[in-house]
Amino acid sequence: MPLMGKKIFQVIVYIFAGIGLFMMLGFLAIKLGLTNVSGIIDKQHDYFQQGTSQSSWQQSEEWATLQTAITKDNSDITKAAAVANIKPRLLVAPLVVEQLRLFTSEREIYKQIFEPLTMLGVQSQYSWGIMGIKEETAKTIEQNLKDTTSPYYLGASYEHLLDFTSTSTDANTERFNRLTDDKSRYYSYLYAALYEKEIITQWNKAGIDITNRPEIIATLFNIGFTHSKPNQDPQVGGAEIVIGNETYSFGGLAGEFYASNELPQFAK
Repeated sequence: MPLMGKKIFQVIVYIFAGIGLFMMLGFLAIKLGLTNVSGIIDKQHDYFQQGTSQSSWQQSEEWATLQTAITKDNSDITKAAAVANIKPRLLVAPLVVEQLRLFTSEREIYKQIFEPLTMLGVQSQYSWGIMGIKEETAKTIEQNLKDTTSPYYLGASYEHLLDFTSTSTDANTERFNRLTDDKSRYYSYLYAALYEKEIITQWNKAGIDITNRPEIIATLFNIGFTHSKPNQDPQVGGAEIVIGNETYSFGGLAGEFYASNELPQFAK
């Protein structure tokens, strides 16, 4: 092999080796939980104080885009919330936070795509879809629907809501397609709504009603099933989100949206 051809071949080998290493490290990071965003505990508990001034998120250009994009999904949101038997606004709360976090962290993509098209951002790497649900979380949501011994079990009428149409070997592909479909977002909303319903059910079975605590439900939505431990003094927190000059926790921002007069079509 000529010297130049040999060098080109070596470069190609190194490139593919690098890609393989990157994908392997990404896989390990997910399995080890290294992609989980470090969170904060919110010490402020004034989410439901109605005032005349607006928060930074309400004044942001991202919010102007987002509220229009969410309105387009009104029917899917309402349908998914009805199937899970939760308030539509409770479902919209973590959606608002997840999308604001995506819009503010991916500024270039936001400017090029999300803002001009007033569309929601669909994730397809570490977290999937518009609600940012991880693969393992989606699987747990499915399993909880059928496990009658689980504290998250919702009852027989919910057991088949997420059944797959394909064979078990294709379930992973069908799950991914469900959650990343940019034409119909119904399944993204349904998974999220059932996730919230399962968390509420777990706490109810422990004798603690968090149905009217959107900031707690959103916090648990963000930090995951393994951190959902019913107690009499749940803390608001989750991933840190910076919008303008203000820093929010995931749960705190969800609580602020829920209490606001924004998107009134999704009643409190």
